[in-house]
Amino acid sequence: MDFLCDVTEDDFDERVVQRSHEVPVLVDIGAGWCGPCRVLTPLLERLAKEYDGAFVLANVDADENMKLAGRHRVRGFPTVIAYSRGAEIERFHSAQTEGFLRRFIDGVVARHAAQTTAQPA
Repeated sequence: MDFLCDVTEDDFDERVVQRSHEVPVLVDIGAGWCGPCRVLTPLLERLAKEYDGAFVLANVDADENMKLAGRHRVRGFPTVIAYSRGAEIERFHSAQTEGFLRRFIDGVVARHAAQTTAQPA
């Protein structure tokens, strides 16, 4: 499944920043001990499958990648950061409803498409 991946400090730039030039990437930063993370991550994974490649979901284990969490100024878990065209465009914190997630994803996908069409040929 090309739209689900685990990301570390070593491959973040390649798997998130570079990939986000092709398709939006949602970075799910969480930890195994975090209750809200255990609720949000499976829901995001299900939506990634349902959206079938419209975005990539990159999971980051904050305990194993503290530098990434620090680099992104994560203040709580889970934190989801949307990347498009090589840059962060939006984020949210804590577990959310499926309706919120769908609106968030739809907005990110639409913004990415608008950025892509605005790029000079």
